[in-house]
Amino acid sequence: MSIPDVRAVMRSCLLLDGFPEAAFREVAAMTRIRRFRAGDPIYDRGSMQSTLCVIASGTVRITSVNAAGREATLIIFNAGSWFGDTVFSPGMPRVFGVTAHEEVVILELPGEGFRQLMAKYPESYPRALDLVSRRLWSAMSIIEDDALRGVVARIGRRLLFLADIQGAHSGGAVTIRLTREQLANMMGMTRQGVHARIRELETMGFVTLDYGRITLSSPEALEAYIRTLD
Repeated sequence: MSIPDVRAVMRSCLLLDGFPEAAFREVAAMTRIRRFRAGDPIYDRGSMQSTLCVIASGTVRITSVNAAGREATLIIFNAGSWFGDTVFSPGMPRVFGVTAHEEVVILELPGEGFRQLMAKYPESYPRALDLVSRRLWSAMSIIEDDALRGVVARIGRRLLFLADIQGAHSGGAVTIRLTREQLANMMGMTRQGVHARIRELETMGFVTLDYGRITLSSPEALEAYIRTLD
């Protein structure tokens, strides 16, 4: 894998969008480059690291494991996305684990350094708080979906959530690197159940299914359709 341009990757991260240009020299000086093969653990649930991780290339999956050892995929993040929410709450253990979904390069910024930069450049706070609030809102929306909505609406809204949280929802088509089996695992459903419903969305032109990928042709059109199902 080639060496990433640390400053360019960090500038592309939405969480850091509020930092002025001068801050990125300091960001680059503190950042460590880490590489993982597909299936490698990046960190485990309960670990105490406080770091902000930005994906330079590849994908990761956020996971939870039950007492029987069964892993559930909660979210998949693509290049440009950030994870490591405990960077905002030092001293707290990580709630979920993270695994390399495919070969991945991570840029890791120490939590203390990130917090110092936010204190030095307070203009960064509105953007960071907005994105953290959006993640909380999205999590609450998923809970609402599971309680109140039918299967097609749940699948459609979960795809919209994945597109939005990876920062790729910008008005055009969005491709998510996700298999139907992984989507089923993420939602606690059978692969057959997800396959039948997502085929309905494909027939209506809202999604295109390829090997290991699901493309939302128009997130806005899918969202409008799902509202008609409420």
